[in-house]
Amino acid sequence: MYKIIIKPFLFLLSPEKAHYFTVSILQLILAIPILSWIFQQRYKLEDNRLKRELMGLQFKNPVGLAAGFDKDGRFFEAMSSLGFGFIEIGTVTPIAQKGNPQPRLFRLPEDEALINRMGFNNQGLDAMVEKLKKGRPKSLIVGGNIGKNKNTPNENAVTDYEKSFEALFPYVDYFVVNVSSPNTPGLRALQDKEPLTRLLSHLQSLNQAKKHPKPILLKIAPDMTNEQLDDVIEIVLATQMEGIIATNTTISRSNLNTSEKKIMDIGNGGLSGRPLAERSTEVIRYIYEKTQGKIIIIGVGGINSPQEAIKKLRAGASLIQVYSGLVYEGPSLIKRINEALLTEV
Repeated sequence: MYKIIIKPFLFLLSPEKAHYFTVSILQLILAIPILSWIFQQRYKLEDNRLKRELMGLQFKNPVGLAAGFDKDGRFFEAMSSLGFGFIEIGTVTPIAQKGNPQPRLFRLPEDEALINRMGFNNQGLDAMVEKLKKGRPKSLIVGGNIGKNKNTPNENAVTDYEKSFEALFPYVDYFVVNVSSPNTPGLRALQDKEPLTRLLSHLQSLNQAKKHPKPILLKIAPDMTNEQLDDVIEIVLATQMEGIIATNTTISRSNLNTSEKKIMDIGNGGLSGRPLAERSTEVIRYIYEKTQGKIIIIGVGGINSPQEAIKKLRAGASLIQVYSGLVYEGPSLIKRINEALLTEV
């Protein structure tokens, strides 16, 4: 139904309008008890064999919603009805910001991909905290993805991450440090050895001072060299981070089916979806083999089928996340992945 009826209609709308329209309809369906029951029967799959215990947390299944879909923590309850094992909200910044001018989200149907230059648009830390205070489904794992404001100089970035960490600590189950988005000027410079060590060491010191520390993961770019990945691995191990999310979007435009003119017309932004699948899996495999599995890896990038999900898990990921795949495959993707995983047990 999604590919035949719903997707063609949604693709008549701009990507951002389609995003908010879809979530609004989902919330409307879930507000009607009988429709909510039918919907969840169709899309949810619960089986003890899918459960994962990692980082001191119990995941109902290993398929999560990647950051970027629910930037403000407004939709995690509705999205949980699709059968996700965990949901990552954000990226959130201390102060609300509009992000980059529209249009800033583009579809590449020929490649089953998206290009975005959203620029950490979000309602700010206080708004997210207020939403989280209202509660959430008890069994749902929620991660908080944190970043810095566009106008915060890199030398002061630690303060932005600290503010979000402290404010969200009572309300999320794990944290993700985002220094890898290509859409905030200079942000990826924080992946360099010295600033990254300083940032992660500071957050970990705050974390370890808590009565019950929480897992902190680092989200990295797919465009790093092996030497840069080696530095990241060294820092993550030295600062005792819980793991790595591999990977964010790419600035590469190689091997696309979309015309060069269209790509040029779109301009800058991070590419996600099917073209990212191979590279993100390569990064997962590299990290896993280099660390002999000592670092927990959440695999994300180009998962548009159960087969791609399984590739990432076999490469060394313990959990996976999807986003662009939902746009092209629809909500049944989560259940299809979990069904395939049951055949792997």
